[in-house]
Amino acid sequence: MTDLTDIIKPSNVAVITGGASGIGLAAAKHFATQGMNVVIADLGADRLAEAAKAVAAMSGEDRVMAVETDVSDKAALQALERQVVQRFGKVHVLMNNAGIGPETSIFSDDSGWDAILGVNLMGVVNGTRTFGPGMLAHGEPGLIINTGSKQGITTPPGNPAYNVSKSGVKVFTEALEHELRNTKGGKISAHLLIPGFVFTGLTKGDRTDKPAAAWTPEQTVDFMIESIEKGDFYILCPDNDVARPVDERRMAWAIGDIIENRPPLSRWHPDYAERFKAFLEGK
Repeated sequence: MTDLTDIIKPSNVAVITGGASGIGLAAAKHFATQGMNVVIADLGADRLAEAAKAVAAMSGEDRVMAVETDVSDKAALQALERQVVQRFGKVHVLMNNAGIGPETSIFSDDSGWDAILGVNLMGVVNGTRTFGPGMLAHGEPGLIINTGSKQGITTPPGNPAYNVSKSGVKVFTEALEHELRNTKGGKISAHLLIPGFVFTGLTKGDRTDKPAAAWTPEQTVDFMIESIEKGDFYILCPDNDVARPVDERRMAWAIGDIIENRPPLSRWHPDYAERFKAFLEGK
């Protein structure tokens, strides 16, 4: 169990990247309702202003800070950290949540690959390495939450740059938690958020109505907080279509490719379609 009462409390500080919409904005609102000072980092001045207004309605303008920040630029994150410390002091929650997902293929233009790896992976690395030392140094309990993806574990065909970036987030966050728990006197824990199907700007496309299968960002954040309170590192979120046992079997099959020396991504290989179906059904 993890006692969050010393972390998510009035006057403590939460920094959320990708905080102007989706899961990030839902998290910002949640932390605001608990009286925390909330820092939203994202791109787009209008989006940021609108998000800040929504969060401020829950906690007051003096408790909200919105800063345009390109998380792929380490210097920009360092500048953000200086602004946060100057205004609010210590950071207790860091949520590296910024993410993008333009379509890529193995041989598509460098621009898509560079953008995805810069934001999704290096944004997490840069954010952690920028804010983490100060969070450890102040000696108070805190959280670093990194947003991964099920695609970073099962790595389905399509958009390999996205899969690579989210696989990297998983590996980085595992290494981070190992280092944090072995840091003498450290009171910071790391957690990997693995959303299910969530209706956000990244997933909705041209749709304006939420699909029945999707969770809302608010449901995802509620599940995240409950999971952290239980002491979970891997926050594996279900949705209205896929229950946890299905996710577990899909992930187990993926690692089985190595153990059984099957072709990579055998779940989508015609020669293994029936075997996977039987495995998924527990046969």
